[in-house]
Amino acid sequence: MKRKIGAITIGQSPRTDVIPEMKEILGENVTVLEAGALDGLTREEIEKFIPDKNDYVLVSKLNDGSHVKFGKSYIIPLLQNCINNLEKQGAELIIVICTGYFGSLLTSKIPLIYPQKIMYSLVPDFAVNGRIGVIVPEEDQIVQMSEKWTETGVHVSAEAASPYKEIEGIRKAAEKLKAENVDIIVLDCIGYDKSMKQEVEKITGKPVVLSRTLVARVVTELTGGWR
Repeated sequence: MKRKIGAITIGQSPRTDVIPEMKEILGENVTVLEAGALDGLTREEIEKFIPDKNDYVLVSKLNDGSHVKFGKSYIIPLLQNCINNLEKQGAELIIVICTGYFGSLLTSKIPLIYPQKIMYSLVPDFAVNGRIGVIVPEEDQIVQMSEKWTETGVHVSAEAASPYKEIEGIRKAAEKLKAENVDIIVLDCIGYDKSMKQEVEKITGKPVVLSRTLVARVVTELTGGWR
């Protein structure tokens, strides 16, 4: 019998742009149950979630293919409802499909897997000279992401390029990071995919961490007996 893994997105589910690439790693003996903080909301309702200067800026994709920017504070209770519902559906662990920082704002009776915690624990060890490059979706995320990464003890060079727009933006960000001579590059949003990772690797010649596949590989360690 297939085991159940929960996946909650800060946007709308299902994340057909994310989950298939993760499933390639998670395997066929796992069923992924999805839920989204913005499920059932209209764009007009979501656009009211304007982040103020003290809010943490998040970006995610909607079911119509467009993307939105909003403040984290608005969606915490919505994400908690997603967690509660996935627990009731029998999920044995839940992956947060977002690389943003949530601290202890969410609670769960089952393991709650944050890509951000995994990346911040592993990536600094691969930065031989203590220099990492980070690509984030929006310009106004650069400061908040740089500050969080700096807390791990590394020097950060950050650029913005949306995973939901033309790949030319990502190419330009990669060219800028190549000039910074960083040790390793992180695509710091769950929206970036394998083709984008390969493009950044080709341009920079540096190892590139893709958050969606990294978290999937870690989860297979927890679910290894399920396959």
